[in-house]
Amino acid sequence: MTKNSGSGKVHPTEVDAEWSIVTDNDGAPLLQISTFGSDARASLPKVSQTIQLDAAMAGLLQKALTTTFGTDIT
Repeated sequence: MTKNSGSGKVHPTEVDAEWSIVTDNDGAPLLQISTFGSDARASLPKVSQTIQLDAAMAGLLQKALTTTFGTDIT
């Protein structure tokens, strides 16, 4: 996971998300984040994308969150 030096823009809609803990083939835990289509989606809610993070990637995400929001995230 690396920082993108380009710019982005705010998405026009929000989506729901949920997280869970799954295990890889070796039994190690992975943090799984699943996002769902926006409320304006024509079909019933279904998983749109899933991201699975191992401990190393979760550490990089934690650093990105701290850089963005500071250490007092609640």
